[in-house]
Amino acid sequence: MSMAIQPPPRLQGSHLIEGNPSDTGRSGFSSQSPANRSVVLGEFPIASPEVAGKAVAAARRAYPAWRRTSRIYRAELFDQLCQIIKREVESLANLMTFECGKVRNECRAEVIEGLHMVQYVFGTGRMPVGQIVASEIPEKDAFIRRKPWGVAAVITPWNFPFAVPLWMLGPTLLEGNTVVFKPSEDTPTIGQRLIELFLEAGFPPGVVNLVHGDGGTGEALVQNPDVNIVLFTGSYDVGARIQKLSTQFYDRIVACEMGSKSAVIVCEDARLDLAVNAGILSAFKTSGQRCVSAGRILVHEKIIDAYAERFVATAKRLQVGDPMDPKSFTGPVINEVAVEKIQFYNDLAKQEGAKVLLEGGRMAQEPWSKGCYLAPFVYRQEHRPGVRTVREEVFGPHLALIPFKDVHDAIRIYNDVDYGLSLAVITESYRNMRLIREECEFGMGYVNLPCIGAEVHLPFGGVKKSGNGHPSAAGLADVVTHKVSWTVNHAEEIKMAQGLKADVES
Repeated sequence: MSMAIQPPPRLQGSHLIEGNPSDTGRSGFSSQSPANRSVVLGEFPIASPEVAGKAVAAARRAYPAWRRTSRIYRAELFDQLCQIIKREVESLANLMTFECGKVRNECRAEVIEGLHMVQYVFGTGRMPVGQIVASEIPEKDAFIRRKPWGVAAVITPWNFPFAVPLWMLGPTLLEGNTVVFKPSEDTPTIGQRLIELFLEAGFPPGVVNLVHGDGGTGEALVQNPDVNIVLFTGSYDVGARIQKLSTQFYDRIVACEMGSKSAVIVCEDARLDLAVNAGILSAFKTSGQRCVSAGRILVHEKIIDAYAERFVATAKRLQVGDPMDPKSFTGPVINEVAVEKIQFYNDLAKQEGAKVLLEGGRMAQEPWSKGCYLAPFVYRQEHRPGVRTVREEVFGPHLALIPFKDVHDAIRIYNDVDYGLSLAVITESYRNMRLIREECEFGMGYVNLPCIGAEVHLPFGGVKKSGNGHPSAAGLADVVTHKVSWTVNHAEEIKMAQGLKADVES
């Protein structure tokens, strides 16, 4: 498949420890474009446990000086990073388009989202880091302050290889922690470029370090006792493994954002055109490979026939193709493993008795044959016990339309999965909106919108198998710090709270 913009020169990747390149580690791997597997973006080493340990040790050495640095100075480094990202918006968008296969408009929007996170972090640098509270004793001043934990391991996915790392790196570094960052092995090029920008912005050696690798590298970071925080976005299975391994460390904080089976709920009073567009964007933007992508659209039984007709007609018109082509709505899925998984669930839906409304699957003919392209798969399915396809995360262009009887039935169906990340409700009724807000289990909710479209100044996370209650983006500052109390006596004698006697008898 030809692309108007030529791929960048092939990168010889390296770890970046204390600002210095290193290619030591196990035999490496290559980064291939999912749009055209013959395009190789770079070759990268795999960090052995020893190399991962060196990166953690570097972060540990840098930590004392970094946490003592003025918070405002740390924020000003993010202002410098902001100016560099502005300079690199187009080149970063191009690189990301080649490496992860998202259409260029999405990649450019992601770079802007990362920029917004950096701007947010810079802006919060001069905001309060604690509170002053009253004491029971008038001669005392009582304070609550936030302090950093230490060294953080940041492990991120391929589908948002620029914004999600910045959601984690930004607040973590601003609050005085140091970092070892392991990007996804599917998007190592953009991960390395990001850390190169941090170094160009003037972040001191050892404050932010990069290691490339696979699950073994990530496990080495998690097993390292000098890591105080693990920040992870990815699958539930990996997140559960991280949490299990981390229980052996008494001072370990883990924040995991994991899988989802997010949904759009279309009520009887919904504006149909808005509901169809919201559903299409939720299900098929990024080929359904966002953690918040809708795998289900719940539609009131009185309008599901009309909704399905319009939805399928719109889905048929979507252009799946070259991510550099401005006409493409979406591009390929990330790799052959993803293709096989999605095809498995397409076949499983048929085995479970689904009524197929749009036959999707592998697009193997020219001009798609060189990439990992899948057409949208849409089916109608009743929600009943034992149906896997309406409960398990697929992470691709695979969508179930599910009828419901009333809003209480919709809430029951929505909650009857193991995940709770994102939902959208399409309704003109403020009563329906409020009931869904109060009764559904989710981390991010939207009204008359798609269930995608996060903004950095809001917390990003979920419940149940979707997260462990520590959201990313703006919500992360409370995770990467701990609160301490500090009480000062201004009297010349000791007075105790709760009426406790302070007399010391000889």
